[in-house]
Amino acid sequence: MAPSPAWATKIASPVKGDLALEAGFVPHKALYDIKLVSTRSGAQIINISGQMFYDWKPACDAWISNHRFNLFYEYSDSPPMRITSDFSTYETFDGKTMNFTSQRKRDGNLFEELRGQAMRHDDNKGEAVYTIPKDLEFELSEGALFPMGHTLAVLSNIKQGKKFFKATIFDGSDEEGPVEINTFIGKSQDPMVIEESDDLEAALLNTPAWRIRLAFFPLNKPSETSDYEMALTFHENGVIRDMIVEYDDFTLSQKLVALEKLDAPCEGETAAE
Repeated sequence: MAPSPAWATKIASPVKGDLALEAGFVPHKALYDIKLVSTRSGAQIINISGQMFYDWKPACDAWISNHRFNLFYEYSDSPPMRITSDFSTYETFDGKTMNFTSQRKRDGNLFEELRGQAMRHDDNKGEAVYTIPKDLEFELSEGALFPMGHTLAVLSNIKQGKKFFKATIFDGSDEEGPVEINTFIGKSQDPMVIEESDDLEAALLNTPAWRIRLAFFPLNKPSETSDYEMALTFHENGVIRDMIVEYDDFTLSQKLVALEKLDAPCEGETAAE
């Protein structure tokens, strides 16, 4: 039998308007090992290795997410390089505003920085305006979602028993603008019945999960084929257990190696005493 989640009694009443906590999502931080799985014929990459650190939690009126990558690339015809990146979002509970910031470094030297805000209006359309770089803007079509809004929509489609879901999303992680994501919902997965450890909080993994596949189509360069695709195991509490990312030239795996529940700011204001 799975152990009783330590957070089950603490999050008794989510902050008003927090649809993620109401849906059962759990604030957490996770560490993933990233490895090269395969390369295509002619690819110059001979190895990729590293880690991604991810954390997600609600604040008093918004969801905060952080991604930090540390990857080492090795090539057949050029010197290796280390790429590090930090990407963060602040997405309001009402889905109308998202602040985003990103930095990428090559061997310690900054080569890309992004910063800006995306907004949705009462007509459900909107725009994304970058402050870095200046003069970069994108229109957001009616119904376009931000990352957490999309994740909640995926879970809603799972709960309704649907197998396919298509949406436009903007996350601010690059200069390419909105993308269309086709989501294919597969079979439910057995929970990982594991023992508690110093690195993995078992209660977060001993929960219902589904296998999901995502195909990404950038809207600024329409194509019949996806830019890249992901296959992942998604738990109903928002935890991603593992992931395969398929690009044109190579495929990467992301394996969960550490997982811990986080407390959320403002949580204590509504939690049961």
